[in-house]
Amino acid sequence: MSKSSPGPTPGFLVWRLANRWRVAVDRALAPLGLTHAQYTLVASLHGMRRAGERPSQRRLADHLGMEALYVSKLARALESAGLVERARDPRDPRAVQLSLTEEGQAVTRRAVAVVQELLERLLEPLGGLDAPRTRAFTDELRTLLDAPLTPPAHHENSDETDEGTPP
Repeated sequence: MSKSSPGPTPGFLVWRLANRWRVAVDRALAPLGLTHAQYTLVASLHGMRRAGERPSQRRLADHLGMEALYVSKLARALESAGLVERARDPRDPRAVQLSLTEEGQAVTRRAVAVVQELLERLLEPLGGLDAPRTRAFTDELRTLLDAPLTPPAHHENSDETDEGTPP
């Protein structure tokens, strides 16, 4: 908690909301055999395919803001499940391109519908997906996501930290 204002910090609230969302998506997608992390990968592949792209693992990792190694692990699991195809890029033999299989496309379409319904419920307090408050909230999130984040210098004896308080 901040010493200047009572209540949880914005960082703590973002952390709580992100965890709450992840758990809700995990539960909603469990019947389809997907986790939230896997969903982000297949849904992004779905959108990129519709835009005419067949991204490399690296390109997808950059798009998702995830480590390339984690995307590779997710892609391998989804490949084993028959949802994703991994192939060498003919222009760069070091790169692996990703695409959805036919089954992957079908599962992704169902998963997108499930998550869209969940998103509508999450945003009801702001007036719904198309509400002005939701658009403003989305703009604020984009602003925060676009801001560079570098770890602060560590101070050995700093009184500025609240030990035991999550982000």
